[in-house]
Amino acid sequence: MNRVLPRDVLKEVATALPADCREAVIIIGSLAAGIHYFKDDPDALVLTKDVDCMLSPHIKAVPAGKAVAESLFKAHWKMRPNEKWGKPGDAATPTEALPLLRLHPPGNDEWFIELMMSPPTKAGAADDVRTDPNNPAKHYVRLNTEQGDFSLCSFGYLSLVEYKPIDTEYGIRIARPEMMALANLLHHPVIGPETMSGVIRNRVIKRSNKDLGRVVALAWLATRDDEDALLAWPAAWTEALQYCFPDQWKELAASAGSGLRQLLASPADLEEAAHSCEAGLLTSRRLNLEQMSLAAQRLLQDAIEPLESMAGK
Repeated sequence: MNRVLPRDVLKEVATALPADCREAVIIIGSLAAGIHYFKDDPDALVLTKDVDCMLSPHIKAVPAGKAVAESLFKAHWKMRPNEKWGKPGDAATPTEALPLLRLHPPGNDEWFIELMMSPPTKAGAADDVRTDPNNPAKHYVRLNTEQGDFSLCSFGYLSLVEYKPIDTEYGIRIARPEMMALANLLHHPVIGPETMSGVIRNRVIKRSNKDLGRVVALAWLATRDDEDALLAWPAAWTEALQYCFPDQWKELAASAGSGLRQLLASPADLEEAAHSCEAGLLTSRRLNLEQMSLAAQRLLQDAIEPLESMAGK
């Protein structure tokens, strides 16, 4: 993990991308949140190892991904190896087994970008999309490059972060914090047993706790500058859900708070969530366990319960 100034990293990524591909990229995750909430504060660092770049819309993800990858390779960005993959795959490698496209900038192995894609639509589901059998909401598509084959990955609720992203001065858009929060809430309706692939400050953390902790952190950051900020989230969430999931939005809205309620009911899981936030997005803005609990309760009261009411729960 590396402490970075969000806007410095955004500028470096934008500079490296082909100009005609920047509009196809939406930055998500802790970097997007840091850019939105920390502005140009030189003391507001984010602890991260990856910059998640979602290619949108899905129909343009593969050609845009190929153009971005080839451009970065020519600029001497390098594949980030791991214990499974030290080089790209080839035509014989199944799509779901290909390495994800993760690249280090030249001369710097402290952070990397990961190219992802927006979820496939029903009309686009035939273009070599493979579904993860262990996670039906997770999809892969093959990306051929001159260096070899990689995969682009998407998750079912990532379509929400495509909704009305925010422009930046570098030509790349960032996801709205409230949409990232909603996507994570829906992705984790329960506290699951799955853990992060790596340790977070020497600890193994459940993925659901990390992601739900990020939701609470986003909500807390929103209220630092505007005490009533969360009151606007239910209407924005309802609008996005109706747009992205017109046939399911009421069902999704009604279930949005279930994972967070489980988190609040488990002191051990809540502590894990607080630990992951301190070791990431909130490394410069610490929250103790009591503050984390209060922020989660406020999120339920100001945003989730009104959303549930709008859905007629």
